[in-house]
Amino acid sequence: MSRADEILVQNLKDILSEGVSDEGYEVRPRWADGTPAHTIKKFCIVNRYDLREEFPIITVRRSYIKSAVDELLWIWQKKSSDIHDLHSGVWNSWADETGSIGKAYGYQLGVKHKYKEGMFDQVDRVLYDLKHDPHSRRILTNIYNHHDLSEMHLYPCAYSMTFNVSGNVLCGILNQRSQDMITANNWNVVQYAVLLHMFAQVSGLVAGELVHVIADAHIYDRHIPIAEALINAKSYPAPAFELDPDVTDFYSFTPDSVRLTGYKWSELPEGMKIEVAI
Repeated sequence: MSRADEILVQNLKDILSEGVSDEGYEVRPRWADGTPAHTIKKFCIVNRYDLREEFPIITVRRSYIKSAVDELLWIWQKKSSDIHDLHSGVWNSWADETGSIGKAYGYQLGVKHKYKEGMFDQVDRVLYDLKHDPHSRRILTNIYNHHDLSEMHLYPCAYSMTFNVSGNVLCGILNQRSQDMITANNWNVVQYAVLLHMFAQVSGLVAGELVHVIADAHIYDRHIPIAEALINAKSYPAPAFELDPDVTDFYSFTPDSVRLTGYKWSELPEGMKIEVAI
C-alpha cells in the first residue's frame, strides 16, 4: 500500500466515524439536480508526505496526474483565470459566459507588488527568494485577498503555500480552508507535490516534505458509498516519479515534463461515479 493510500484511507475512516454532519442546516453547495449537498466533516486534518520516499499519488482509485499538472500550471505558471487556457473542464461550472472565473487563483498570483528589490508577482517572488535568499522564513504565497473576494466566482480553497529550506531541502505547507475529500484531495496533493519538485529543481534544491493542512475536511452525502469503496479497495505500491531533468526554468515546464512509471490503480465499482457539488 502506498503511503498516500494509507493517509487517505485513514482520513476517510476518521471522517466517517468521528465527523459531524451538517444535515438539517442551510448549506451553499448544490447537486446538479438542485438538491442541497450536505457533508460529514472533520475539523483540521494535517497530513505529511515525504517526497524523498515516494510520490504521493493514490492507487485505490486513479488520479489523473497530467490533468492535475495542467491545472497547476494554469494557476501558477500562466497565472490565468480564463478556462480557455485550461485543457480540462474542471472549472467549467464556475466560469461566466466569457470563460472567466473572476479575480481568483491565477489572477491573484499574477498581480505584481512592490518590494525593495523591485516589482514581483507572488510566484516570481518565491522563485527569486529560493535562489537569492533560500533560508528566509518569509517565502510564501497567499491568494485569499479579501479586497477581491466579491469578484471571485469561487473563493480559493487551497489558498496559501509556505516554502521553507533546510540545508538544501525544500519543504512546503499547503493550507486549505475546505476540501472535498473524494473529488479533490489527492488531486491537490499531487499538484503541490509536483510544484515542490519543480521549484526545487529550478532552484538547485531537493524536494522534501509536503505538509497538507485542511481546515474543513469533508465527505459529501452522495460520496459516502464511494468513500466506503475506497477504504476497501485494493492498493498498490507507489509509482516512480520523474521530472524532466533538462528543465531549469519554471516557465518551461509542461504537463509532459512529468512522468510516472509503474502506476497501477483500482477501478471504482461498476456504476459508481463521482458527482461534483457546485
